[in-house]
Amino acid sequence: MRVVSGTLRGRRFNPPEGFDARPTTDFAKENIFNVLNNIVDYEELDVLDLFSGTGSITYEFASRGAKSVTSVELNFKHQRFIQQTIQQFGIGKVAKSLRSDAFRYLKEVRRKFDLIFADAPYDLEGVDTIPDIVFERELLTEDGLLIVEHSEEKRFEGHPHLWQVRRYGKVNFSLFKIKVDDGE
Repeated sequence: MRVVSGTLRGRRFNPPEGFDARPTTDFAKENIFNVLNNIVDYEELDVLDLFSGTGSITYEFASRGAKSVTSVELNFKHQRFIQQTIQQFGIGKVAKSLRSDAFRYLKEVRRKFDLIFADAPYDLEGVDTIPDIVFERELLTEDGLLIVEHSEEKRFEGHPHLWQVRRYGKVNFSLFKIKVDDGE
């Protein structure tokens, strides 16, 4: 696996054997970041990366100059790998890794983020509640963005904060905003 853009572009990270995460494909990752390139200023972003797995999304945001990236991963082995990779890449001033259940973290955190990225296991129960939790707890800044990566079977159409859906192969991203302007 590799970082696709920014100061860490081309840097490889290789989870150990037996790693149980499903990382976002490079193709899907490149495409969703191409969308973000046109709508966010990375240097102004406080990012929350939920269900971090390999840490791939955390490294991408840090590589692009995010102000801060908080990685949340429950699996001890995965979280330890993310922490080690953050140290190896020298991005510890920007990125931090926490070992926690993402749902619990969302219910307990007391700050707002400019961007929340949630890439839960596709079959994980409760994934469809993430947008509701984020908006009920007011975890996004005024112009903040929630991105939920999911399978094609999951649908968020009809959610009042759904802004866009992007599909790249079998990977789907639903993008949510506080204020959804029909003209966008």
